[in-house]
Amino acid sequence: MGVFGNGMNIFVFSSTRTYRTTPTAFYFTVESIFNTISITVNLIPRIVSFAYGVDLTLISVIWCKLRQAILSISVAIPISCACLTTIDQFFVTSPNASLRRLSKKQLAHRIVFIITVVFILHSIPIYYFFHIAPTVNLCYSNNWVFAVYYTLFIIVIDSAIPILTMATFGYLAYRNIRRTVALAEQHADRQLVKMVLIQVALVVICIAPVGIYNAYSLITYGVVKSLNQQAIEYSTSLLVTRLQSNEPNPIKKIAVHIAEQAKELCDIQSRAPDSVAGASIYMACAAVNER
Repeated sequence: MGVFGNGMNIFVFSSTRTYRTTPTAFYFTVESIFNTISITVNLIPRIVSFAYGVDLTLISVIWCKLRQAILSISVAIPISCACLTTIDQFFVTSPNASLRRLSKKQLAHRIVFIITVVFILHSIPIYYFFHIAPTVNLCYSNNWVFAVYYTLFIIVIDSAIPILTMATFGYLAYRNIRRTVALAEQHADRQLVKMVLIQVALVVICIAPVGIYNAYSLITYGVVKSLNQQAIEYSTSLLVTRLQSNEPNPIKKIAVHIAEQAKELCDIQSRAPDSVAGASIYMACAAVNER
């Protein structure tokens, strides 16, 4: 939706009395706030880089580290809030009065506070391990232990658990709706349910490829691959990183840098373009410890 769409969500859910009292609206508001942060942190450096030719992540080590930590937090929290909205709608639409009483805004505040603290703690190793590599002039981490940890985090926390949670509670909420004659007294409640169910479908479609690709990368880590296979995986990674957080794949920058350096040092005009590209991708993967 972009900054404008998320801004409208924040305005509507925080200014309308009906929405201010519901946990689902609160989750949507928090999700929109962190989505806006993610878009802003991604967009502003790119605008500066395009307009002035200055990449802030390659100038300031602190910004290199801080940007990655902020992006990690601002991606994980919206996904968690999406799960929480689905669970809350299951509570709201349940015919069981005990379950409906679990839909409380005070409880939602506590849960969001806890997950925020957890993901801030999770971002500490990201801040520690990311650095500006002088050889390839890129902000990234080449620590393989951290790479395995972060890949597992993406697979389990950012992909598998959200998909299972939203699919399960989305189905249960839909079943409750079908079984309930009167869903709610107010039309706004029905609108929230529709928004949540649509969000479930969109989020599952977007994050499922991310989890599958990262699981494949972890399983095949250390496997010797042909240049053609690496080129295919590289193309797939570009699409996946766009779905995940709009964060460009570091292999792309490194591969381009290697190709440019090779062009300056020797004659590569006589070489086949696919051979040059394959060799550049192979060396780029080696530089970031991907095989």
